[in-house]
Amino acid sequence: MEETSGTVSIIMPSYNTASFIAMSIESVLKQTYSDWELIIVDDFSDDLTDEVVSKYLADKRISYYKNSENKGAAYSRNLALKTAKGRWIAFLDSDDLWEPDKLEKQLEFMLTNGYSFSYTQYDEINENGQPLYRKVSGPKKISKNAQIAFCWQGCLTVMYDRSVVGDIQIKEIKKNNDYAMWLKVCKKCPCYLLNKNLSHYRKRKGSISRHGYITLIKWHYYMWRQVEEKSVFLSLFFTFLNLIFGVYKKITYINPIKNQEKQYEL
Repeated sequence: MEETSGTVSIIMPSYNTASFIAMSIESVLKQTYSDWELIIVDDFSDDLTDEVVSKYLADKRISYYKNSENKGAAYSRNLALKTAKGRWIAFLDSDDLWEPDKLEKQLEFMLTNGYSFSYTQYDEINENGQPLYRKVSGPKKISKNAQIAFCWQGCLTVMYDRSVVGDIQIKEIKKNNDYAMWLKVCKKCPCYLLNKNLSHYRKRKGSISRHGYITLIKWHYYMWRQVEEKSVFLSLFFTFLNLIFGVYKKITYINPIKNQEKQYEL
């Protein structure tokens, strides 16, 4: 693929991920599509993140910012988005990984089909990089209404065309800020699935996916009520929809992977 499609701005918030962030950065450096910029915003980590990241700053495509205090992932993503220069916006958390051809394949998919918003399949690994033998997919097309029903996309898989979507900023909520962002983007254009496994999501202790249903319900309700500014009734209704379609996703779009042997060493 000829690299005349424009720069991809990669948004990477970080917080106390010194044990993982080098692998995440390396997965960007290995991309077959090299017209990218990586914008890392650290949320006042108190581990060795600064020291780890400093080793990569000789590459002028990588920028590093550090919040003056802990402000949350939404603030960090907003700051990165404000500084982004690329036509394309992609997201990679500082403990997740990409396959080397992730950007190339996804850009080709979007340009060939004229899509402005897309996501891909991904699989799950544990904290030590061992496969959990699960692949996560989703609907082929996510309309505005389908996006309201559930947050189908994995954040590490999303890419959108900023020349169509425009500059996005979200309210600085602690949880579900990625969902709040996709709701904004999907108002401009639908999201399409590239049916390839190009990313690896690291499940860690304390991650959102490991919290109980009561906590998840509170976060969803807060997003609809405070961020989307819906009525109490609609906030409760949409939260109920999210729960129903969350179960549907687990049944329909999370599938076992056989013979997955690749391990990502720390």
